[in-house]
Amino acid sequence: MTLFHLFLVAVIQGLTEFLPVSSSGHLILLPNLTGLDDQGQVIDVAVHVGTLGAVILYFWTDVKKALIGLGQLLRGKLATPDAFLALCLIIATIPVVIAGLALKLTGLDDMLRSTAVIGWTMLIFGLVLYWTDQKGETTRVTEGWTLKHATIMGLWQAVALIPGTSRSGITISAARHLGYAREDAARLAMLMSIPTILASGTLLGIEVARTADAASARDGAIAAVFAFIAALLALVFMMRLLRSVSFTPYVIYRCILGVILLWIAYT
Repeated sequence: MTLFHLFLVAVIQGLTEFLPVSSSGHLILLPNLTGLDDQGQVIDVAVHVGTLGAVILYFWTDVKKALIGLGQLLRGKLATPDAFLALCLIIATIPVVIAGLALKLTGLDDMLRSTAVIGWTMLIFGLVLYWTDQKGETTRVTEGWTLKHATIMGLWQAVALIPGTSRSGITISAARHLGYAREDAARLAMLMSIPTILASGTLLGIEVARTADAASARDGAIAAVFAFIAALLALVFMMRLLRSVSFTPYVIYRCILGVILLWIAYT
């Protein structure tokens, strides 16, 4: 792959992984609309590693608590706040792992990678984000996360396996629907992304480990660095913007893009 192609894929993944506009949808659209070759699974793994590093760095305080809590869970200690956070993250990840394996084994994941599907999901779930953001209360904070809410958000997150839905967008929508303030909804969505990206990256990594060569490993390393920088900038931008602005700008973008994609798909 050329350096420009690597840069383009990595920046698209990095910027859209955590903004509620769907990274998978944009990456599928790149070859569909431009004629560029598909980046392949090696680059997919690399950009996921890059974005994973960015979210861990940005939310390191919470990640550290979850890691400490995971150790406590393994020792049978369930009563601490850190252990409860780790347990909630595990519970929230189970639905997307089960759904992801089901789609993979049935081959439905490939069938959903179309411009029409992405157009509809961009539009529909953009409107869902708008509705939940405007109607949701702002009475709950991250520290009030419950196992029930983790389960509900995990089920919503599984829907994001449909390209164009946006994993961050649907989990933020779920959190806003449950009454979490905007920053807290985004924070929970980002924390939920860590085990989800780790699980999907591990699955892809196992598949490509046997076929990767020196050239693809080099390309992957370059893509991971670009994706890390882009994802970190996107996180900083979104979390700061949420202090004064709603999710409406992302909704407008999604709706415009969705309409354009549906026009392309059906004409």
